Amino acid sequence: MRWARAAGRGLLVLVVLLSGYVFAGARADVPGTGRGPLTLATAGDLTGYLGSLLAGWNRTHPGEKVTLVELPDSTDETRAQMETDLRGEDRGRFDVLNIDVDWTSQFAAAGWIRPLPRERFPLRDFLPPVVGTATYEGRLYAVPYVTNAGLLLYRKDVLAKEGLPPPRTWAELERDARTVAPKYGLDGYAGQLAPYEGLTVNAAEAVYSAGGTILGDEGKRVTVDSAAAREGIDFLVRGVREGWIPKQALTYTEEESKQAFEDGHLLFLRNWPYAYVAANGAGSAVAGEVGAVRLPGPDGPGTSVLGGSNLAVTAHTRHPDSAERLIAYLTSEPVQRQVLTRGALPPVRAALYDDPALVRRFPYLPALRAAVLSAAPRPKSPRYDQVSLVVQAVVHDALTGRQTPAAAVRCLARELAAVTER
Repeated sequence: MRWARAAGRGLLVLVVLLSGYVFAGARADVPGTGRGPLTLATAGDLTGYLGSLLAGWNRTHPGEKVTLVELPDSTDETRAQMETDLRGEDRGRFDVLNIDVDWTSQFAAAGWIRPLPRERFPLRDFLPPVVGTATYEGRLYAVPYVTNAGLLLYRKDVLAKEGLPPPRTWAELERDARTVAPKYGLDGYAGQLAPYEGLTVNAAEAVYSAGGTILGDEGKRVTVDSAAAREGIDFLVRGVREGWIPKQALTYTEEESKQAFEDGHLLFLRNWPYAYVAANGAGSAVAGEVGAVRLPGPDGPGTSVLGGSNLAVTAHTRHPDSAERLIAYLTSEPVQRQVLTRGALPPVRAALYDDPALVRRFPYLPALRAAVLSAAPRPKSPRYDQVSLVVQAVVHDALTGRQTPAAAVRCLARELAAVTER
């Protein structure tokens, strides 16, 4: 997901930050205070907002300055580099990690991040679903920083010419993608269907929208073998087979799919909100002609995967007090407002979604708020990286015709059971 590519991608932008924080006037590295310079980690800052945001912090906290370090844009590569560092001998290099919401359980179970005191953070001011992404076995191990939910971007101009509203159901989406798009020289619908983390998200959204699940009991139980899961996977497979999902979409990540939409090649696109901002921005061939609504489902609005990123404190930090203070700063209302206005990333604070000025500037906010409130997390598991790899491989085999949706779901059940039993 783009965490901040998305963010939550979207990011879904994953960003690796190296950061330090103290109150004004505090001295760096004071023994016994838990304060001093920090490192904070995330994936590439695609919108370039973090430098100026952290510069404000550094001006008022000279004793604990934040240093920004960016890892690769790819979610999978960022996680691999973080894990390498956390497992290595020099495990004190990072203090604060900006991690994908679905890594919290894995990092907590591995002992890489430390529990946090709930009372130190304004959790009651956040959109309720996002707090659940920061817990593991009932304890808070991170603090939500950016949230995200997939939206359906559509060409307003094309649907207006046809006298059609944006689709609310899969049947409406299929009809318009199959019949309307070709009239305007467009492909119908695309998501992120390359074999990487984005495919796990797209597959999970299809399964959830049909009423299914993948894992239960914090990853201890496999629940994917169901009629709902078969229906969800079949929706995607059918689209590729019938051609209203172009085969090129099997190579798309967030960026490739966003570019195809911006270049005017698609009628519909599933992506994170940052893609809406980009598609309506300078340089886009469809600027001013893009709308966004909740993802469709079988009988009405579907279920998005909850994206975004959480801030966690590493288990080996020498400055836990500074780390927690930095997180409190980054989740404060003024900074969260800048996360949206400068970074085009969805904030976690609920009140910002009702701000009239922000809604005028970001018209997708009401749809995004509804999507987040009805969203579901990716399957929680201390072995999430392995779970995701299984989903990617099996679903991609189904999309390329190597196995039927029914066979794919049976295969998912077997292989996920093997992962959870290790």
